[in-house]
Amino acid sequence: MIMAAMANIKNFFAEAGDMFSFSFRFFPEAVMPRYEFRELLRQAFYIGYKSIPLVASTAFIMGLVLTIQSRPTLVEFGAESLLPAMVSVSLVREIAPVITALICAGKIGSGIGAELGSMKVTEQIDAMEVSGTNPYKYLVVTRVLATTLMVPLLAVIANVIAVYGGFLGVNIKGVVSWDLYWLKVFEALSYSDVLPSFVKTFFFGFTIGVVGCYMGYTSSRGTEGVGMAANSAVVISSLLIFVIDLVVVQITDLLGLT
Repeated sequence: MIMAAMANIKNFFAEAGDMFSFSFRFFPEAVMPRYEFRELLRQAFYIGYKSIPLVASTAFIMGLVLTIQSRPTLVEFGAESLLPAMVSVSLVREIAPVITALICAGKIGSGIGAELGSMKVTEQIDAMEVSGTNPYKYLVVTRVLATTLMVPLLAVIANVIAVYGGFLGVNIKGVVSWDLYWLKVFEALSYSDVLPSFVKTFFFGFTIGVVGCYMGYTSSRGTEGVGMAANSAVVISSLLIFVIDLVVVQITDLLGLT
């Protein structure tokens, strides 16, 4: 049993090392020509634009539900007027970015893992290498750049729609004007709320792209490997999103931005 545990630990660190090596390879490949702008735009379209309906509907429900659930507690303490401020700060600082990243990990990460995994097991990636094409630049760099750029934009859209859902939630059992609601929202929010929340979504997007590409790019064992790549991409990227979020919260706390 001890030997099996040691082997598992060894395999874990070996896999982590391979993933870090795969990730750091992205930076020189991203700045060296040739640049695959057409493929980057295509991936940005599928990763960003095609994800808007799912992200928007989830954000709207999230803001609406959070407002409805929070209202009774604030009413008990006579702090119902704080509802717009509380909901907006909660959504913008933490809930909307993390939930958006998790949605993208499930939708985008699994898609990338399955797509590259199927290309790997059918030897399409090997064929690209033989033909003189750089498969890492064409397949990995474009997808990682697309996720890094699109996830923050999706998070911004989710923030706006979620806060609007909060407006409807506030008016279900009360009457708050449009101008007063947004006045309370912007009074509660500051740059220290918005900036760290926005910056960490770039790390979320980079992580989703890298993990999905790594799992697909290194998959094996035929069609079974494709399924495992898609599943592992979702699980690992979701876990790393929470780890990154924890690190960012600690850094912002040390910098006095909380």
